[in-house]
Amino acid sequence: MRIAILTSSRADYSIYFPLLRKLSQDKHFHLDIIAFGTHLSKAHGYTVKNIEEDGFKVAHTIDTVPSNYGAQDISYSMGVTISLFSKLWNTVKYDLVFALGDRYEMFGAVAAGVPFNIKFAHIHGGETTLGAMDECFRHAITHMSSYHFTSTKLYAKKVASLIGTNKNIYPLGAMALDNFKEFVPLSNKDFKKQFGFELESPVLCTYHPVTKQNDDGLSELNALISVLRKMKNQIVITMPNTDNRGNEIRVMWQKFRDEMPNVILLESLGLKGYYTALKNCQFVIGNSSSGIIEAASFGKYVINIGDRQKGRITGKNVLHCKGRPADINKAIIKTTKLKHPGFTNVYGDGNTAKKIISILKKLK
Repeated sequence: MRIAILTSSRADYSIYFPLLRKLSQDKHFHLDIIAFGTHLSKAHGYTVKNIEEDGFKVAHTIDTVPSNYGAQDISYSMGVTISLFSKLWNTVKYDLVFALGDRYEMFGAVAAGVPFNIKFAHIHGGETTLGAMDECFRHAITHMSSYHFTSTKLYAKKVASLIGTNKNIYPLGAMALDNFKEFVPLSNKDFKKQFGFELESPVLCTYHPVTKQNDDGLSELNALISVLRKMKNQIVITMPNTDNRGNEIRVMWQKFRDEMPNVILLESLGLKGYYTALKNCQFVIGNSSSGIIEAASFGKYVINIGDRQKGRITGKNVLHCKGRPADINKAIIKTTKLKHPGFTNVYGDGNTAKKIISILKKLK
């Protein structure tokens, strides 16, 4: 069975990793990896090299990164993505192509395949993020896909309501949790060697643009920075994705970092680095899905700011607050008074890739 995996960023590659490993080790499958998006961006670390360093061969690379992150740049990039992928889909044939999530670049890659009758398998469909334009792209990818691997039963019901049938919908859990099965945190020595600093019980922060707000979330970020500025803790911040005004957020973070000796700003920590930081952090703060889905498995509280993730299923470890200084402060104080949240995760048991492989082998 010839399978292709579409990966457009280090984040979705990390989610795919358990499935990639199982597919590459099983003689039943011929695996091609198609890397595009920020994987090909030097400004974002040129992370296609990380795929190859992990021992996987990248069959195709397609440069689709926008030159900037305004609305026109992103819209233009979507058109370029469709155009470039139309050439690829015209020359290659697969039994199934995996597409993950809700990004505009993933939408472009999948939309280009529709006229070629390509069968797509969609991961993380049916979810809701009312504060981001990703919402419409996610549901569009669902409509263009033939198979659906959702992270919860509730999301499976949403997919069924969108496509009008229960056929080929499998609620298997979030595949990111599979990574915990064999995760061994980096030692202090190895972490410092790789990233240049030691972890000191940090506050772990990621903040992405809120693309359905008039200011794309910049006022919320200003509120967050005003709170973080008063903290003496080590603060580890990972950079935002390539959405509207993402560059403005980057500049704001860089200015903040330059003013604060306790702030460390990174493009990315990678899978092992991020999980090591997550394991050792005091709490997670921002508006990233990684906090919603993965932090519960580490027994960490998450302060989820604003509406970017609004509508997503969350565990008891997630504290929602408005993007105002007083509300953010209140949530931080609350994390110090609550008992340990435990390690229960509403997104599954970490066996998703194995279940997907079993289903694929039954397909005709």
